[in-house]
Amino acid sequence: MVVEQTRHAAIDLLQSLRPAQRSLIEAPFDTPDHQEWTYLPGLRPGLPLSGLDPDQQQLALNLIALGLSERGLTDSLAVLEAEVILRGHPVPETPYWQDSAATPGYFLRILGDPTSFEPWAWRLNGHHLAIHVTVVGAAISFTPSFIGSNPATAPDGRRFLAAEHDLGFQLLHALDDSQRAVAVVSPDAPDDILTRHDPVADPALLHRGLAYGDMTAEQRQLLSLLVGQYVGRAAGPIGLLTWQDLTEQGIENLTFAWTGETTPGIGHRHYYSLAAPTFLAEYDNTQDNANHIHSVWRSHRSDWGTDLLAAHYAQHR
Repeated sequence: MVVEQTRHAAIDLLQSLRPAQRSLIEAPFDTPDHQEWTYLPGLRPGLPLSGLDPDQQQLALNLIALGLSERGLTDSLAVLEAEVILRGHPVPETPYWQDSAATPGYFLRILGDPTSFEPWAWRLNGHHLAIHVTVVGAAISFTPSFIGSNPATAPDGRRFLAAEHDLGFQLLHALDDSQRAVAVVSPDAPDDILTRHDPVADPALLHRGLAYGDMTAEQRQLLSLLVGQYVGRAAGPIGLLTWQDLTEQGIENLTFAWTGETTPGIGHRHYYSLAAPTFLAEYDNTQDNANHIHSVWRSHRSDWGTDLLAAHYAQHR
């Protein structure tokens, strides 16, 4: 159901575009830069959201919303609000995705042909926001998925990505001394997420930390809630498949590792990672006096739909 809705939403958007707009948004599925991405500020391939009229922006939002949960959509659009705050502009009364001051650095791209029933993808990229959705047959891949925010806490007190922060600290402080000695692997937090924006995430870059299997029931519940904060960014069916995969691969192997300071607050640099055989997530709040969050969800197996594509091409040889 989600796949067909996504396909029709992409087709509706493409049909609304002028030729010059379509030349920016469309690219072959096998374009050489398919797996190139970044969360740093700057230009991206694709059609800027600011280049869409209000009706087209609504069609674009329809497409984006199909890949995301309600919370995932809210958090993603909040990135644009944080960008407005970062630039020192007044927060607009109109939705941030409709405001040209918020969207000039955010680009939408469609790779492949959604009408052909061959593999295709859409992606939304810009500063602190990277959403990559790959459609293969009746299946969808959602990673890499990056959401960041600068500031993490705005001058008016509003907090961005608060749950990623709070659940991490709740789990850390729920550990006893012996568990914390395993989970806290360094007093120094890195300046950024360790996997950065590599096309393929290397799990060897992450610390081992404390395993789910070595936690109490209460601690496991907190770890599950923290994983859900990342997986729950995707539309329900996508997130459910990730949970099934985690379970099948052995959730007891899921680990939680912490570096940096262990008390919350602006100025307290901290980082954590979650890692399992086919799943990883990273969070850091270290830059700009620890008021600048980066968070990412990756999959060792299904980033860019790698596993789905392998099965597809093996079937259609």
